[in-house]
Amino acid sequence: MMKVWNGCWLALAACGFVSASVSAADIVDTAVGAGKFKTLAAALGAANLIDTLKGPGPFTVFAPSDDAFAKLPAETVGELLKPENKSKLAGILTYHVVPGKVLAKQVVGLSGAVSVNGQRIDITTKDGTVMVDGATVVATDIECDNGVIHIIDSVLLPADKTIPETADKAGAFKTLLAAVKAAGLADTLSGKGPFTVFAPTDEAFAKLPKGTVESLLKPENKQKLVDILKYHVVSGRVYSEDAVKAKGAKTLEGSPVTISVRDSVAMINQSKLLSTDLDASNGVIHVIDAVLMPPARTVNARLMLENAVAEGSQLFNGGHHDACAKVYQNTMNELMSSTISPSLKSHMSNVLNTASRQHSPTDRAWTLRRGIDQMYAQLPSNR
Repeated sequence: MMKVWNGCWLALAACGFVSASVSAADIVDTAVGAGKFKTLAAALGAANLIDTLKGPGPFTVFAPSDDAFAKLPAETVGELLKPENKSKLAGILTYHVVPGKVLAKQVVGLSGAVSVNGQRIDITTKDGTVMVDGATVVATDIECDNGVIHIIDSVLLPADKTIPETADKAGAFKTLLAAVKAAGLADTLSGKGPFTVFAPTDEAFAKLPKGTVESLLKPENKQKLVDILKYHVVSGRVYSEDAVKAKGAKTLEGSPVTISVRDSVAMINQSKLLSTDLDASNGVIHVIDAVLMPPARTVNARLMLENAVAEGSQLFNGGHHDACAKVYQNTMNELMSSTISPSLKSHMSNVLNTASRQHSPTDRAWTLRRGIDQMYAQLPSNR
């Protein structure tokens, strides 16, 4: 390894850098003074990042040379420098920056690092060559007042597709994407986030009892489907090593998942992690081999039904029949994910199914109300 890094020091001399023992300029001034990073400097200016990288930091910058930018299609750099593409350009540039000062001897011991962009860059070392994503590190440890620069021979491009787009491109998540659409969560998972998604494959959904997926995709079971899908999502970007260290995470559904390692296999509850750290523009995906089921919630069913009737009756009497029906429907859907008896769940399922086929809001409201009254009569009075 020393042979490789010694070769890098020769490259530094060729680039016109002073010895690493002398620290006389910040990252931006050091790069500009070298004369090899004109395109990078112009891009930093267009993205309004110069002041940031002249700040206290410290930062580690994997800096593409002018030759690296020249490898991109001729029109790409010009497009990125346009004012309307400022956000995209900033996302690309911050993908080259890692918080803290990470010297070469530390880089070679890493498998990856989370960039300022939020996405993780992969680091590999083989036969004395260090790769950052698809770029080769050609010079290292150019120390500056506020960090360190390592020179790379290609521009790093972060993931630019959202979580649903990334899953769609992978081709193994058709059932998951259909479920996300049916649950009305596509816009959420395409939003800013970031999110961490434990994504069951099509084969994982196929393991469920026959008819389960078809039942979950029905409109009357939307809330149950929403709860299941949210149980697969964690707020923020949680990469695999951090997830294992945390040993658990609270999901958007509200209940936690357990993260463990058994016989060298990472597990999310009882599901195996098949692959990890698939970056998306708004989060990260970990692939699992089984669908996660949230724990049933204990609820006060009598109180929930009483509140629903009180609210629904007022809406109905005010002429808002459709809003009334929605109150009753949402209450039943929430109870479907609770610990009430299977017989009552079967009753609610039948009522919801009947109501979903009725076009008149008035008829739908009355059908749901009768179902609630019948259900209420069967509940223990002390519940």
